[in-house]
Amino acid sequence: MSVRNKLFITPTLSTVIGSFVLITAAAILIIQVITSNGLIRQLGGEIVDLGLDSAETAIAEQLHAITEAATFTEKAWSRHQLDFNDPDTTLTYLFGAVAPMEQVSFLAMVNAEGNGVFVERGEDDGTLLGNTISLTRDTPTLTPLFEKAAGATDAFWSEEIFIPEREHTYFIYTRPLIEDGDFRGSVLIGMSLYRMSELTLHVSTDDISVFLLKEGSHDMVAHPNLHERFHHLSAENPLLSIGRVPDTFLKDYREMTRLDNVAFDLAEDLDLHEGIDDDGHKRFVILEKKNVNLEGLPVRIGVHFPAEFLEQPFKQLLVAIVTGAGLLVLSLLGAIVLAHRIAQPIKRAALAAKEVAGLNLDAIKPLPASVISEVDDLSTGFNAMVGGLTAFNRYVPKTLVQKLLSEGRADAPPEEREVAVLFSDIVGFTSASEGMSATETAAFVNHHLSLLGAEIARQNGTIDKYIGDSIMAFWGAPERLDNPAEAAARAALGMAAAIRNDNRKRIADGKAPVHIRIGLHMGPLVVGDIGAPERVNYTVIGDTVNAASRLESLGKEIDPDADVIILASREIARNLFADIDWAAIGPHTVKGRNEPLEVVRLVI
Repeated sequence: MSVRNKLFITPTLSTVIGSFVLITAAAILIIQVITSNGLIRQLGGEIVDLGLDSAETAIAEQLHAITEAATFTEKAWSRHQLDFNDPDTTLTYLFGAVAPMEQVSFLAMVNAEGNGVFVERGEDDGTLLGNTISLTRDTPTLTPLFEKAAGATDAFWSEEIFIPEREHTYFIYTRPLIEDGDFRGSVLIGMSLYRMSELTLHVSTDDISVFLLKEGSHDMVAHPNLHERFHHLSAENPLLSIGRVPDTFLKDYREMTRLDNVAFDLAEDLDLHEGIDDDGHKRFVILEKKNVNLEGLPVRIGVHFPAEFLEQPFKQLLVAIVTGAGLLVLSLLGAIVLAHRIAQPIKRAALAAKEVAGLNLDAIKPLPASVISEVDDLSTGFNAMVGGLTAFNRYVPKTLVQKLLSEGRADAPPEEREVAVLFSDIVGFTSASEGMSATETAAFVNHHLSLLGAEIARQNGTIDKYIGDSIMAFWGAPERLDNPAEAAARAALGMAAAIRNDNRKRIADGKAPVHIRIGLHMGPLVVGDIGAPERVNYTVIGDTVNAASRLESLGKEIDPDADVIILASREIARNLFADIDWAAIGPHTVKGRNEPLEVVRLVI
């Protein structure tokens, strides 16, 4: 798998854990919302239906009493218990029929010529008054209604009729009196707008206003406050339009916004509107399109009420949704935090492992403890491993191991290479260290070797070993170089510059300067792991090593007083760049070699 296709632990854990939390919580929330929304819609629709049914039932009961009274009157007449020729008995009967029906304004029983008796209820105190009547003489406005009854076979409600003699509008329930197929008269029961408005007043509450509109129009038939506008009624305007009713909310009904019934699960035969009252509160208006349960009276029921009656459950559902969504977000954040807490130590261990691979142990900070047992074991074990490697690294050349690892191998079988070797040594170290304590001697040597070792590392050399105050290093292994001689020479010149800079500080501190000798040689060597199976050294062996060591020793003969002297063989000199100056010294025979070496001195 390529690096591009690999997953990172923190986003992966966050995504996996968060996805499970999201899917589970979201599924529960969605199911709850769908279920609750359906129940709330159903509940809202049922509340509206129940409210309208209650108003309809209350009004229908009053209307039913009227139709029943007309039916019983017709039956009493058909059984000859009532007779137009006995007006006193008929009047007494009508008094008894009207008395319990407070919603009735008058009840009349007339013969085929429109003559008979009637009982009316006073508008102010409800006192019953009875007398004979002639429709043609006393209430000619009812003549068309009477004529309609002569041609009817069933009872019916009239349209609105303004009676000038009474200065009021009425709806009249008419039942024809038929005998042997012939029209003999009618029973007329009138309901004034006043009595009908009282019905709406009784079924209304402080929050809910019930009203009646004429079927197929927006003309008001009944309203709890309609009595305040009765003086506007006339033959030309027997009913007032909804905009003229003393209801500050309903006056703007025609401009109100029509709502979708589906939003509240309302029946299709209802109109739902919303508006704002004078106090700035939203209210709903629900109006029937048609009503078939009001005993044939051509009116439809309407109500208006505060919007929160229907919206409150939706608001509560919205609060539940917001709360659930908030908890879902918290759960996701918790999942991310948990994933981060789990992944962070592992991530730090992975980054630290990369530093371990590069042997950059000084850059590694100890992994913190964790409340998760497995992660805590990982941190403890990793910290112990780094501690062991740190101790081990003090005794193994770090650069060597890094180079072997960079070449993809952990072992190095011996092989022959063209290698440049460097030896360095402090002049007169033995006598100089006699005046130092062991601690001072160690500090001095460590400082000196650090200065020189830094220059070797800068030129990518491999430090083979420290021999007291001396250093052996080489170039050309384990990594191959095009010109190991040039790198070795530059390292030697850097060492010379470092020593001279350090000597200036020593002299300023009142200390004696340090003098060193450096020898360089290049040639074929055997390089690789040398030693017993249980312990090996990566080193070089061969005559080239001895020659480099002898060139370093030769320096005390060539210039014993030099602060730094760098002697190199002709094999080194012929590979140097032009910017490195050197001077030929001539052939010299060194210990361990039969043939003399052509020696040069690098100019510092």
